[in-house]
Amino acid sequence: VVGLYLNPPERAVVFSFDEKSQIQALDRTQPGLPMKKGRAGTMTHDYKRHGTTTLFAALDVATGRIQQKCLPQHRHEDFLVFLTQIVRSVPKDLAIHVILDNYATHKHANVKAWLARNPRVHFHFTPTSASWLNLVERFFGELTQRQIRRLAVTSVDHLIATITAYIDHRNENPEPFVWTATVREILRKVGKANATLATLH
Repeated sequence: VVGLYLNPPERAVVFSFDEKSQIQALDRTQPGLPMKKGRAGTMTHDYKRHGTTTLFAALDVATGRIQQKCLPQHRHEDFLVFLTQIVRSVPKDLAIHVILDNYATHKHANVKAWLARNPRVHFHFTPTSASWLNLVERFFGELTQRQIRRLAVTSVDHLIATITAYIDHRNENPEPFVWTATVREILRKVGKANATLATLH
């Protein structure tokens, strides 16, 4: 996975993919007060729930551009709908490498059959409990911090429109996340963490 970030193959596009599931459409029971001199912005801690959506996102590692689709669930059928959208966006003479976690939906029999029919698409799974290796998680953190955390919406459609507007604005001037850690540094830290865990048992 790290090799794809640091030394991507020629004649190929690398996508970092994941779902952000169960994003809640929350409306505050009272409007918050805006930030002003001498006072932080406020918001109520009680809210009304209006449903949820799942954001499917694919980060083009080279450009930083995000492809996205919001769907009600994250079943393998929904995954294939989004995956087909990604494939159609890439010129047919380029290979497609997708970095994703080893969630069961991504390994469903129908997904494997789809991969067999689309040989230019290659999956690269992150190890269990290593979602931090997936760069799209960095985008999800940015989206939560800058858009979702203090958001108040009146419906799921309103939530989806807000997420879409944020991503569209970001895509106007996209910047890639640059991976700086080497494989050797990562393995050294993992070894140190494993050694620490071993002393606790």
